[in-house]
Amino acid sequence: MIVGVEERSLVVEAIVTLAYTKANLWTFVLSPAGVPQEIYGPLSRQVDDFTRRRLSKRQIAPLILDHLQERTNFTDIVERIVEIAANWERFELSRNEFEARATQAKAQGLLAKSRLVEAAATVRRESEKQDQDKKHIQARKQELSLLLEMFDSWAKRDDNTQERGYLLQDLLNRLFVAFEIPVHKSFTRNDGAEQIDGAFEIGGWYYLTECRWRKKLSDTREVDGLSGQISRSGRQAMGLFLSINGWSDNVPALLKQNTEKAIILMHGYDLRAVLAEEADFRDYITAAVRNLSLKAEPYLGVKDFLEQNT
Repeated sequence: MIVGVEERSLVVEAIVTLAYTKANLWTFVLSPAGVPQEIYGPLSRQVDDFTRRRLSKRQIAPLILDHLQERTNFTDIVERIVEIAANWERFELSRNEFEARATQAKAQGLLAKSRLVEAAATVRRESEKQDQDKKHIQARKQELSLLLEMFDSWAKRDDNTQERGYLLQDLLNRLFVAFEIPVHKSFTRNDGAEQIDGAFEIGGWYYLTECRWRKKLSDTREVDGLSGQISRSGRQAMGLFLSINGWSDNVPALLKQNTEKAIILMHGYDLRAVLAEEADFRDYITAAVRNLSLKAEPYLGVKDFLEQNT
């Protein structure tokens, strides 16, 4: 509810007309609405400078609102007072029942209008969110299409494997951004003695990445390097070893022997399938980690992943 002139006026009328005595006003209206005693108490005893009498409820009402306006729950209290007025049944407590019923009718109308406004705002926000989601999806599709084209173009080259490795790191980072996954680009640590190709975060876990794009299959020595980096990281660290042309048979066997079970493998075919939108990258990585944790298998191919989800 947005508190404007109409809402403030209704709260004043509710305070004035619903309960005749200040004691009943506090018991049945102000206290249930959440008005603090430290605000109402002093005001209920305050004396008018001119009449030398205690302030009337009509004098107290705007002062209550002024004090409440400084609090973060101001809107909530106003809304509760309106709801109390709309559902008022204790007309025997009112000095003038007709005035109290008129206040009740105004409160019901205001509450209905406020709820219609809030419903319309909710619909508008949902529509805006859907439009934004569509834009994000479209932007992701365009980026993945471009990355797929780049990947296929690089796959035809074999002249500079080191340069292709750097390009692969950049492609992977752009893939993370496309899926709105927090990413950390290549960095060094331990006073520059250790080079990390990159890292990303999913579900509170940090994945150090190692990328290989060479003709020969990756071997256990390369995986051991990533394993050492993980062991020198925090407890929430795992590893993603991406080898475009695959790895020797000894690599999965070595990872199975490791008690930590902290590295998942990814083949070039799997990366291309993600770029071609055959599989959602976030879902695929989550499934690969589950496969490692439950079945002690470091590699889950995209084909197997898709079969599990059909």
